[in-house]
Amino acid sequence: MRMRRMRRTEPLRALVRETVLTPGDLIYPLFICPGKGVRSPVGSMPGVFNLSVDEAVREAEEAARLGLGGLLLFGLPESKDEQGAGAWEENGIVQQGLRALKQSEAGKKLVLIADVCLCEYTSHGHCGVVVKAGDGPNANFEVDNDSTLDLLARTAVSQAKAGADVVAPSDMMDGRVAAIRRALDSAGFTQTPILSYASKFASAFYGPFREAADSAPQFGDRKSYQMDGANLREALREIELDIEEGADMILMKPAMPYLDVVRAARERVGVPIGAYQVSGEYSMLHAAFQKGWLDPTRAMLESLVGIRRAGADFIVTYFAKEAARLLV
Repeated sequence: MRMRRMRRTEPLRALVRETVLTPGDLIYPLFICPGKGVRSPVGSMPGVFNLSVDEAVREAEEAARLGLGGLLLFGLPESKDEQGAGAWEENGIVQQGLRALKQSEAGKKLVLIADVCLCEYTSHGHCGVVVKAGDGPNANFEVDNDSTLDLLARTAVSQAKAGADVVAPSDMMDGRVAAIRRALDSAGFTQTPILSYASKFASAFYGPFREAADSAPQFGDRKSYQMDGANLREALREIELDIEEGADMILMKPAMPYLDVVRAARERVGVPIGAYQVSGEYSMLHAAFQKGWLDPTRAMLESLVGIRRAGADFIVTYFAKEAARLLV
């Protein structure tokens, strides 16, 4: 038996290839900011920009031409407060972006996914309502789970009204999928799917994103609500609970350091699964490209195929446009 027979030429390799990556498997994140004609580079993420709504529509046009599956929208509000009211305002920055994209031809060809979280909108940078715990010199602050649920639900309904095809809660509060499902159904959005960040780990790989979204916590960290990276069984419980609460799809974040979670989830549940190749994954590869240590095309595509091979049906990645140009 000679296994190499089927590797001899590219047509043979293509014929028996087990994992296929297409532009339609890729979701492109966009960071939408106030203004007009704004295209502000994110220093730690080469090729990524904060975009005004008009520039976001231009990006969507290119994404549609390339055949991408959709866009994941994040917002940078003009002002922030303790509760993150900009997340659910009728004229919030993501809501403006959704309406403009829905009116464009490109927006009709792409799945528009709205991230549901408060961290970009709160003055303290946490993903929920912060309350004081205890008294005296030992008092501290913590994110209150239950009082956050209503705000997340309001955000999801506001985004659905503005035109979101999918809402994607990324906060990791317990019970938020059920709260969002109830709110969407009550508001008449029974057909709006929920893409739950079901296992979002407290990761060092989010650093560049926090520059892009201006969402770094002003105190403490997010380890009390995002998951411990050592826990696979807990991740699977989170996934199962979110599906029971009504999640239509689930998303793993980050991707590369947690491919075992993607694989375990794929073997356990039947809903569509996505993985988010996060900012740190993207930026460290770019750093190696700039040093000449890795071949950009091969390393980029290999990283994406590896995520698909692990079991992801779709991938959120900042490489989406660049990869699609090679795949079309």
